[in-house]
Amino acid sequence: MNELNWKAAQAAAERAVTSWDGTSPGGAVIGFDGRDIRFQTAAGLASLATRAPFTADTVVRYASVTKHVFASFVLAHPEAISLEDPLARHLPRLQPALGDITVGRALDMSGGVPDTRECLTLIGHSIFTETKAAPLLAFHAAMRRANYPAGTEVHYSNGGYRLVEAAMQGHGLAFDDFVGTEIRDGLGLAMRAMEMWTDPLEGLAPGYWRDGEGWRVGLQGMHLSAAGSLAGSAHALALWAQALLRGEGHFEGRLSALTARRYLADGRPTDYGLGMRRQMVGGAELVGHGGSQPGYKTYFLIDPRTSSGCVIVTNRDDVNTSEIAQTVMAALLNETLPRTGSTLRPGLYVGETGGDWMEVADTSAARLDDEVALYPAGEGWVDSLSPTSHLRLRMDGEAIVGEAGHSPVRYQPVFPVREMPSDLEGEWRAPDFSACLTIRGGAVEMGAGPTRQQMPLRPLGDGRCLFTLRDGPWSRRICLNTLAPDRIELALSRARMIEYVRAS
Repeated sequence: MNELNWKAAQAAAERAVTSWDGTSPGGAVIGFDGRDIRFQTAAGLASLATRAPFTADTVVRYASVTKHVFASFVLAHPEAISLEDPLARHLPRLQPALGDITVGRALDMSGGVPDTRECLTLIGHSIFTETKAAPLLAFHAAMRRANYPAGTEVHYSNGGYRLVEAAMQGHGLAFDDFVGTEIRDGLGLAMRAMEMWTDPLEGLAPGYWRDGEGWRVGLQGMHLSAAGSLAGSAHALALWAQALLRGEGHFEGRLSALTARRYLADGRPTDYGLGMRRQMVGGAELVGHGGSQPGYKTYFLIDPRTSSGCVIVTNRDDVNTSEIAQTVMAALLNETLPRTGSTLRPGLYVGETGGDWMEVADTSAARLDDEVALYPAGEGWVDSLSPTSHLRLRMDGEAIVGEAGHSPVRYQPVFPVREMPSDLEGEWRAPDFSACLTIRGGAVEMGAGPTRQQMPLRPLGDGRCLFTLRDGPWSRRICLNTLAPDRIELALSRARMIEYVRAS
């Protein structure tokens, strides 16, 4: 085992925060072993209004870093719920497409549970629209399709965590009660699981995103759910990670349970566990997770072999926290990170059938609007090295072949299509969700009054088109796929099953 280079890790962390000055939002990076905080560095502002500096004790939203803590909660109650239980055992309102998915697959991203937020986007709701827990559960109960058959693919979605939280609540078990007992009381750490973005929390720093005119305060109207409801500081997250590494008392075996290998239906292993992902840093296999919400980015990586790790939290969403965490841990472990690169021909590609598409750039690819970096994998192959956005691809003549999310794929290049399919024009309704849209003059129209958007369609061929929807800090490229003469579907990477039928 190589000696840990804490000096190099600290230097890498300090380089990462140098551009966060006294006029912009900031963040903190902490390095630790199983017993001690080995370094911490912070920069930038916790609030652009008060000019308070960002410190290791500044409270932020952890976003999806929450997931492994929630999975700990689920594992703590085998008397109420099992990973092998179908969701319908606890949520009988669900349609079979979602109800037959097991709790374990809902948590390990292999279940195909549609993502709540992206589904709301596809029926015209903004990120700012307020939605509460009970109506959102009813929203999922109306869904007749999953994104893909359970156990055939792994792709990121928050929807499974929302449903499992609702299942736990049906047994009288609340996530924040667990956080209170396990973390606030048990470890003395100030973490809290919140219900709504607008709930007040002492010390919470605003999150910021940047548009063309400057910084804007982040906001989300949707009920948070255990997919991303925790808030706390970098310091608190580091101390929690130390408890996982030590594995003492009732933490014994906790980290192993969260990171235990999970499998697809055909027996192939995946690299996503229960709210934690396996991640190679050079030759070292680490575990951790990231989080992103409007105005916030977080990440933590730990090495169980050396009992070391780092956390990074920020109140600005222009930061690649995964890259920072990997760089810090590579310096600590004396490892070398791979360089991006690709043998794929840049351009726009579309699957042989359905709404699947991909755009290839020089060193990255965006499948269904989910962009990831690409790395050379030998013999013409490239790999995304991502457990939840898995791509392993190569050129096959003009086509691209390989795997996406562990499922076989073949993409053909999109050739210029001059004419828009004329049979798309008209009014369309999604009767299961009381949603509607209009296609007129080669554009999709959604919204009402001043929020109505006209989004030009780009034909891909065979009844498929792309259009771009802008929503606050986000821009979403959505695929419209014709299923039948009077039936279409809209697809994003985490939500591929919202159907509309012709109304006129």
